[in-house]
Amino acid sequence: MNFDFSDDQEVLRSEARKFLDARCPPSRVRAILDDPGRGHDAELWQELAEQGWTALTIPEEHGGLGMSRTDLCVLAEELGRVLAPVPFASTVFVLAEALMLAGTEKQRERLADIATGECIGCLAVHEGPGEPSRAKVNARVENGLLTGVKEPVIDGMCATDALVWARDDNDVPRLYLVSLAHQGVSRTPLATLDPSRGISRIEFRNVPAEPIGEPELLDRLLDGAAVLLAFEQVGGADRALEQAVQFAKERTAFGREIGSYQAIKHKLADAYVNNQIARSNAYYGIWALDSDSAELPQAAAAARVAACQAMWYAARESIQTHGGIGFTWEADQHLFYRRALHLDMALGSPRVWRDRLFAALEMHGTEAA
Repeated sequence: MNFDFSDDQEVLRSEARKFLDARCPPSRVRAILDDPGRGHDAELWQELAEQGWTALTIPEEHGGLGMSRTDLCVLAEELGRVLAPVPFASTVFVLAEALMLAGTEKQRERLADIATGECIGCLAVHEGPGEPSRAKVNARVENGLLTGVKEPVIDGMCATDALVWARDDNDVPRLYLVSLAHQGVSRTPLATLDPSRGISRIEFRNVPAEPIGEPELLDRLLDGAAVLLAFEQVGGADRALEQAVQFAKERTAFGREIGSYQAIKHKLADAYVNNQIARSNAYYGIWALDSDSAELPQAAAAARVAACQAMWYAARESIQTHGGIGFTWEADQHLFYRRALHLDMALGSPRVWRDRLFAALEMHGTEAA
């Protein structure tokens, strides 16, 4: 069995890297940090749409390219390497997936707008501090109208449409498709460690909401998004490690390259091992996702846990390897650390995904017995 990307996918990777190296240098990420009210790079987002990235997995009948989720992983990894300040994950990994999996014929018409970059999505699940759960859902839909507050919502300020977790008329939490252009929607930006992926507080007052899919759709969406996001994290982890290794080969102390000292090279070796473990679990995850395997919950949780650990560790050790320089605003290392912590919480914390992994393994063991 071949667990690597195909030749065509490697060509896609090469072209994507050339494009992002030219169009998304660290200065574009820093521009958002200097102006946190922007929340994302609208110009870069449109450029990605013009390249067909937002249309990659959307069916051809809706204006897309009809390619596979494995192809999408190639782009996700390259976006992660450059810390692209765009709402790609919220729109393509979550909203487009929900519409393709469970949308009605009318709802799926939004896919054409996603393909062109006009439609931007967000996932509104949290209602304040702490991990989201069914018991904490207070937002409610009555007679087709949504009322409630969601915070924090990643990419909530720039989104045009939201998937909102709210209780239905039977008091069951489920996902609703909501247009954020309605006058009953009010949005407030929130301070965040990584302003290049802005978050917000969204209040809904009697806003029309359409149910999408069954109540179990959220779990399936989170599993799929965890796999795709794992590739983005692997891309960031690999780039952070590359920067640390390059610096360790150039910087000298006491007449030797600092990379020759055990205190440096052992930590970089640990980062490399973490990255390879994360990559192998991400490959397992995309196999399960693309093949619609029953192992998806287990594979997605494993990919999520490994990727969170890999990017956080690589970003942290890159700062440490750069020493006093690494702690300065001018160095790029803090950009990776910011994004690592942001992605740690994007779909629920690593602790939640460890619990999901243990539950999946326990269920697998029970079925095997």
